[in-house]
Amino acid sequence: MDLNRRSFLAAGALGGLGAFWSRLRSAEAATPRRGGKAKAVILIFNCGGPSHVDLWDPKPEASDDTRGTFRPLATNVDGMRFTEILPRMAKRADRLAVLRSVHHTHTSHNSAMYWSIVGQPYRVDSTLINPSRADLPSVGTLVGWLAQRDGYAGPLPPYVITPAPHCDSTQYITPGQLGGCLGPQNDPFVLNSDPNAAGFKVPDIGLVDGLTAPRLEERRSLLREFDGRAAPIDTPATRALDVYHDKAFSLVTSTKVKEAFELSREPDSVRERYGRHTWGQSHLLARRLVEAGVPFVTTVNGQSIIWDTHKDNFALMQNKLVPPMEQAYAALLDDLAERGLLESTIVWWMGDFGRTPIINKDAGRDHWPQCFSSVLSGGGIRGGQVIGESDATGSYPRERPVTPADIHATILAAMGYDAHALRYPAADGRPMLLSEGTPIKGLL
Repeated sequence: MDLNRRSFLAAGALGGLGAFWSRLRSAEAATPRRGGKAKAVILIFNCGGPSHVDLWDPKPEASDDTRGTFRPLATNVDGMRFTEILPRMAKRADRLAVLRSVHHTHTSHNSAMYWSIVGQPYRVDSTLINPSRADLPSVGTLVGWLAQRDGYAGPLPPYVITPAPHCDSTQYITPGQLGGCLGPQNDPFVLNSDPNAAGFKVPDIGLVDGLTAPRLEERRSLLREFDGRAAPIDTPATRALDVYHDKAFSLVTSTKVKEAFELSREPDSVRERYGRHTWGQSHLLARRLVEAGVPFVTTVNGQSIIWDTHKDNFALMQNKLVPPMEQAYAALLDDLAERGLLESTIVWWMGDFGRTPIINKDAGRDHWPQCFSSVLSGGGIRGGQVIGESDATGSYPRERPVTPADIHATILAAMGYDAHALRYPAADGRPMLLSEGTPIKGLL
């Protein structure tokens, strides 16, 4: 069954929230989690595909139609260079592991985003696709699923997306980011609200006006009484409904849930540090959620595919796209470090793909999945290094090619999971590895 935009957005509402909490399908529970420094992940996802050559992998010796207008910039790590539009990140390069040889083969946004977050190709290379229950789950979904398998029972959902889902236009939502074959109980909570808006409030968290906690408890007791008089039905659906009721009640009455989403509790100086824009406040919210115990948070940098710079790539990146992204990214790393959370939190910067080394006639760059960059830090990741190398133009991996699945396997390993020792059931019942990739040597 395909899920249209309305049903997807409903997953962020109270009716969808309860789906997190239905009971999990059986996992290989006998396989324990083995240590791992990382307890949480924050994925900074840039919808549309940011240009790797103009950010993390400059090519100053390339020809004019490749290298672009941005000059290379030295970082605080000898021999490691970014471009001049990343001055904040250049000062924090010692915390970053830059993967310059990531690659896959999907050229359409939604299928490419699926490959990036799921680690496997979608069945067609297309933008005109939407989520379904046949989808394999994203790494964020899997982390939430694993957390619950391991006893996570906090009032907050184990996987949150802010401020809006990955998508290519509001009509085509990226598959994979829902629960997919693991069922609606593993759907993420999607904020679907701008955390920078005046009077920001998360929809359907907390009691509605006029309803007090005692009145809600009375209604809950009445529901239990009705259920107790009915003939017992023991099915997965009814058991899921029981969990739904318990967790939905917890979500609307929990002080911890309400407080985690209240950005107004942050000092103005902290909010300004992240940037008073949607990306900045989403990153600040991600920090608050991790601090409150949420295992996986995705912050989506851009409405729809805003990084799709087929035209005016350089002006858009320098004046519109990179400044808020970099401000929020740098503030997040610093804030996590100052609070003692960076050692246990992986911060992962990623996009659907890179962009063509050759500049087109409109001063833009087109889709290019054959080679692009991703960045990891925190959670036991060794910073201050470059993994992999692209060729002279940034067109193809030259050394140590890396797939999205390898990144996922590395993140799971950092969290104490062997990606090849645990399996989950696909829609047709086939046992699937957590990731078919291999942890990247030298990162942990």
